[in-house]
Amino acid sequence: MKENLRQVRERGGEGEGGGKGVRMAGSGSERVAVELCKGINGLDKVVLRGPRGSSAEVYLYGGHVTSWRNDHGEELLFVSSKAIFKPPKAIRGGIPICFPQFGSHGSLEQHGFARNKFWSIDTDPPPFPTNSKSFIDLILKPSEEDMQKWPYSYEFRLRVALGPGGDLMLTSRVRNTNADGKPFTFAFAYHTYFSVSDISEVRVEGLETLDYLDNLQNKQRFTEQGDALTFESEWCGIHGIRRQRL
Repeated sequence: MKENLRQVRERGGEGEGGGKGVRMAGSGSERVAVELCKGINGLDKVVLRGPRGSSAEVYLYGGHVTSWRNDHGEELLFVSSKAIFKPPKAIRGGIPICFPQFGSHGSLEQHGFARNKFWSIDTDPPPFPTNSKSFIDLILKPSEEDMQKWPYSYEFRLRVALGPGGDLMLTSRVRNTNADGKPFTFAFAYHTYFSVSDISEVRVEGLETLDYLDNLQNKQRFTEQGDALTFESEWCGIHGIRRQRL
C-alpha cells in the first residue's frame, strides 16, 4: 500500500489526456485536484477537488466513495452516523461496490467481497480518455483467500472522476484473467446512498417494464408499470438483476 502511494506521488504529472496514472494538479495557492491522505481510523483515502469547489472522497478500503459535494459544498451522499470505518466491516453509506455478488443471491457474503477489501491505486491503467483533471484509478485483484471462496482470477478496475462541472463519474471494468480462459458469471452494482431531504419529492425514472423483486413481500417478482417510481412509505426492491459471463 505504501509503495503504491509513493509511486503515485512520483508519477503525479501523468494524468491528463491519455488518462495515465493520477493527475496531481495545482501548486502554491492553486487547488490540488488529487490528494492522498489519511481518513477515519487512519485508513488511506483520496480527495478529489473540482475547480469550482466540488469534491469527492474515496477510501482505498472497499474502493468506497464516501463523500460527494457540489460547488456549493452541499453533501450529496448519505453516510450513516453508525458507520464503522474499520475492517472487516463494510462502510455503511456512500457508494459501496457490490461484486461479484449482489445481496444474498449466491454463496458468498452479502454483496460479495469487493467492498471489504483494500484496493490498490492503479499507477499504470489502460488508456481511458477523460476531460477531467481530478480522478483516481483503483484496481482489485483476488487474493489467495478470495480464490478459495470464489475460484476465478480477474482484474477489477475502477475510475472515480470529478468533472469540471462537479459531476461524479464512476467507470468499472472487469477483465477475466483465468489462465485457462474459463468464463465466469458475476453480479455488480453501485449501491449508492443519496442524501435526500424530502423523500416525497424523489422520482426514479427509466425503470418502466423492468421486473423487480419486492423485498417487503417475500421477494415476489413484479413488473414495474409506471413511468416513474415515487415513495409514500417504506419501500425496498431490486430492479433488473442481470448476470454477465466473461
